[in-house]
Amino acid sequence: MFLRLVADSVTRRPRQKLLTTAALALGMAVATAALSVSLDVGDRLAREFRSLGANLLVTPQADSLPLEIGGVDYRPVNAGAYLPEADLPKLKTIFWRNNIVGFAPVLELPVEEENPSKRTLAKPQVNRVQLIGTWAQHAVAVPDGHEFVTGIEKTNPWWHVEGRWFADDALEGVVGAKLAKRAGITPGDTLGVGPVSSPTAVLPIPITIVGVLNTDGAEDDAIVAPLYVAQGLADQHGVYRRLYVSALTKPEDDFGRRDPKTMAPDELERWSCSPYVSSIAYSIKQVLPGADVRVIRRVAEGEGRILTRVRMLLWLVTCVALLAAALAVGASSAASVIERRTEIGLMKAIGAGSGTVGFLLAAEQLLLAFVGGGIGYALGILLARVVGEKIFGAAPEPSLLILVVIIGLAAGVTLLGSALPLRRASRYEPAPILRGE
Repeated sequence: MFLRLVADSVTRRPRQKLLTTAALALGMAVATAALSVSLDVGDRLAREFRSLGANLLVTPQADSLPLEIGGVDYRPVNAGAYLPEADLPKLKTIFWRNNIVGFAPVLELPVEEENPSKRTLAKPQVNRVQLIGTWAQHAVAVPDGHEFVTGIEKTNPWWHVEGRWFADDALEGVVGAKLAKRAGITPGDTLGVGPVSSPTAVLPIPITIVGVLNTDGAEDDAIVAPLYVAQGLADQHGVYRRLYVSALTKPEDDFGRRDPKTMAPDELERWSCSPYVSSIAYSIKQVLPGADVRVIRRVAEGEGRILTRVRMLLWLVTCVALLAAALAVGASSAASVIERRTEIGLMKAIGAGSGTVGFLLAAEQLLLAFVGGGIGYALGILLARVVGEKIFGAAPEPSLLILVVIIGLAAGVTLLGSALPLRRASRYEPAPILRGE
């Protein structure tokens, strides 16, 4: 009987019920789209942020005091400590190995370069420049049997090469745009490159220039070549001095910024199982003995601020949509209660209590909430796909969890918006209503 009364009430006044359902559907559609994008935005933005470059820097823990001017390391090539290149595959064995999207070792040294095409009879043209040895696209053999291709293209994606990158196993290189313009170097030239000073007799190495590099940094005045070339010129085989790591992370909160040495075992486990940039740095330090892993805060904190603000905006849009839906439902519910004063009075006159009347009206509203929530979820998925494809280039996947949340939000918004009209209806006295007062 109760269900029959509810169904009969819903079928009457279809225009009013349709408006209530439409208001709920629109509000839930916006909430669905915002929640879907919000849950997906972290990974999407983290991948987009990798265009900002590496967010972790690995250096030897026992290295000497750095001497850098304008981003160029001016220490003697045989000064300081080094890290073994053979340990780099271990980076793909840590807990957060799938979050590491790229890494590139770097070894720098001052060299003298001579361009035979610019040689004159009087005097050969010799320039003292900085040589940066690194990987461009290097295949690393991972212990699980797979290969991971990485290099400076992944850690420094804003570096632009006119021409092509060098092959990591060839005597090739790219030259910085400023150096190329100043020294008249063009792709196709072969430079004789040798160390400025060396404790052993290291012969110059011929390097074929295959591209011109633009970075808007100190690298525009340098030559970038395969790592093994720099190692050979420095007479330091199988080592590097700096390692840039690009990793997908989540913004650090107060818990993420804590020192792991001060954490209890359960806190350390929870911290280690969260992709904070500091926890990934901690994991890297465990597999690279003698390494000092530092967070490039300018990049990491910038990512965190942007991601936090985007999520705040999405949550604000969700709250506004829910508030608008609640107001619309409240207005519709109030109008319905006023129109049904006589019906409510008759129900009370024949013995229905205030609780029964309130429960009946609430059941009608909840039925509309389920219908409106379902329609809103379907519309919201379509809206989320449009937003995801336009902004992030990929649409978020539908989630059963979001459907459950949206149905719950629709029910909560409906009850909240109808609370005052339902309370008013439950307090109606039948006698004045039946007398027409």
